[in-house]
Amino acid sequence: MVKIYCTNNSELAEFEASSRGYRSDIFVKLDSGAIYQVNVYDIVRLKQDFEEEIDSEGYFSIEPNLILVKEVVMSQIRLTIEKLVKQKFFDYLKPIHESEVDVNKLVEV
Repeated sequence: MVKIYCTNNSELAEFEASSRGYRSDIFVKLDSGAIYQVNVYDIVRLKQDFEEEIDSEGYFSIEPNLILVKEVVMSQIRLTIEKLVKQKFFDYLKPIHESEVDVNKLVEV
């Protein structure tokens, strides 16, 4: 079973993430023990970042491990990650080292 963690699972953190249209503190731990950090965006925020970077840099560099969701709320994030696990999406990503994150300091969602 997949485990999903974040640094803060409060209502305020969810409201702020939904308002900003992104969340970068999501960690996924698979049955294998591999841990992945994902960047979760909605399409409005991705478009804003794309346009800003194109205007300022002339190109767009996409965030690593980017996942697009309809709305940046935990229920949508969980549903999306569970589907991506079934599709073996994480097989194509590089896991982070356990030393890069202390899972004990994260909140399971």
